[in-house]
Amino acid sequence: MKNLQEQLKILPEKPGVYIMKDSHEEIIYIGKAVSLKNRVRQYFQSSKNHSIKVKSMVKQIADFEYIVTDSELEALILECNLIKKHRPRYNVLLKDDKTYPYIKVTLQETYPRILMTRRLVKDGSKYFGPYTSSYVIKQTLEVIRHVYPIRVCHKKIEENGSGERPCLNYHIKQCVGPCTGNIDVNEYGKMIKEIIQILDGKQDRLLEKLKEKMQEASSKMEFEKAAQIRDQLRALEQIAQKQKMIDTSGSDQDVIAFARGIEEACVQIFFVRKGKLIGREHYMLDGVNGMERRDIMTQFMKQFYGGTPFIPREILLQEEIDDLEIIQQWLTSKREGKVEIKVPLKGEKKKLVEMVQKNALITLEQFSEKMRREKQKGEQALKELQEVLHLPKIPYRIEGFDISNIQGTDSVGSMVVLEDGKPKKSDYRRFKIKWVHGANDYASMQEIIHRRFTRGLEEREDLQRKNLSMEQGKFSKLPDVIMIDGGLGHLQAVIKVFVELGLEIPLCGMVKDDKHRTRGLIYKGNELPIDKNSELFRMITRLQDEAHRFAITYHQNLRGKSSLYSILDDIPNVGPARKKALLRHFGGMDGIKKATQEQLKEVDGMNEKAAQSVYEFFHGK
Repeated sequence: MKNLQEQLKILPEKPGVYIMKDSHEEIIYIGKAVSLKNRVRQYFQSSKNHSIKVKSMVKQIADFEYIVTDSELEALILECNLIKKHRPRYNVLLKDDKTYPYIKVTLQETYPRILMTRRLVKDGSKYFGPYTSSYVIKQTLEVIRHVYPIRVCHKKIEENGSGERPCLNYHIKQCVGPCTGNIDVNEYGKMIKEIIQILDGKQDRLLEKLKEKMQEASSKMEFEKAAQIRDQLRALEQIAQKQKMIDTSGSDQDVIAFARGIEEACVQIFFVRKGKLIGREHYMLDGVNGMERRDIMTQFMKQFYGGTPFIPREILLQEEIDDLEIIQQWLTSKREGKVEIKVPLKGEKKKLVEMVQKNALITLEQFSEKMRREKQKGEQALKELQEVLHLPKIPYRIEGFDISNIQGTDSVGSMVVLEDGKPKKSDYRRFKIKWVHGANDYASMQEIIHRRFTRGLEEREDLQRKNLSMEQGKFSKLPDVIMIDGGLGHLQAVIKVFVELGLEIPLCGMVKDDKHRTRGLIYKGNELPIDKNSELFRMITRLQDEAHRFAITYHQNLRGKSSLYSILDDIPNVGPARKKALLRHFGGMDGIKKATQEQLKEVDGMNEKAAQSVYEFFHGK
């Protein structure tokens, strides 16, 4: 505390970002301040006005850092970026951060394309969205391409064509074939303008135009043409029905409201584009206990707009927010156009916010009901586990372990955690096998168990010596039950580690059947009969699958490009293209090793120098 007091004395009276850390140097909170000196000092002064959450956080602070910025706006941007990167546990966090899809019209191209993207780039294209469902976009694009035979290829095509043969789409009349040079740029441009009208929600005029053409074709007895136009009409009406008119002024808006529970809040957003509702989304916020409503809305605004590339002209809110002017300035600079944030008090906009709030409440209730059911299932599974293992009390914390390797290389281990029957992902841990060489699952399991519990016991001693809570350690919380992926051999290997470390924790093996599906538990040398329809069996299956998934994901990340490694990579004058050509031509390494220098030279892309390098590599000079 003395060290902290010394640091507080030298804080500058300048804007910036402060970063709070615990005794393990883990970042637990990130905030911004107009004056770092005043803001950070407030945490360590009288706690009368502090919320329960802030009091709890201050107890954990062992150190802090700060970054001075030139302005409050810079501090706001930096705060958003750092929260997104580090996700500190005392910041309000979006549970399900999303990247939204958009429809992109490549207007910078001579013959524009219509496609789906999740990135907004200033390249001259026109973007529509965001949409909350990629499925809706795919349906929309399918309908548009049914009506308008525009190109979908990635060729660079100028007015005189690409000089290449047209693809299948041209021959089946799904593309007008600008690559042939037979379609006028202006005629193609008319189709693109009409598509933009449709995406803007202004398809009424187009629908009338098509109806006239259909009637005209019908009166001329051109029934096949009339039927084709009829199908186009139906397709366009299908798009129109998905867009609900919300605002007759035809403006772009995001409408945001929320409903809160005890620990969580549900924020709902309606995306209104050109006056029409094109989608809505909800977010669950963690850690809102004891927070003011305006704080919840402020934190959400920072996180959401720190991650989304599209900013509408108007944002309607249910609650006032802190830092209104600076957030408005930030969003205006991101949009490169004026952004207004409003809290409507009456009229149609107020009714719209109330509708969004009502939807947030319904979603929160559904979420709460789902959580209640999941809690009941978790409690039932733990109770069944207590009965099956004859434990003195219902277990609270369960840790599951698994090993993953491919042909004995890059072995890794995973530890996943259930607390009160629910996954606690913040306590998941990964282990890169260091002591074992080759594919030895028994020894690898021994290693990760030894490392996990040695570290845990050391942390517990250290925390007790410092009179700190066990919650502050990364490995200090010990499980009530351990479940490892494997049978009797794995259990016997781990028991040796338990004896060495003096551990007495119930240990089970999660065994699988011949089809690699969960079969049950082995405990104290015996396989226990478990009802496959029970909550316990479902929990074991989920734990086993999660441990395997977590191990595999880490394994794939470690291997990365090395998973594509070949001995050919070590040969001079052989790059990726030649490597693929050799493998394709000879069908594998055995064929390459047996080939003569002349045979190697015949492979596409190989020359005499490369063929000589390969031959000498396998046969010597």
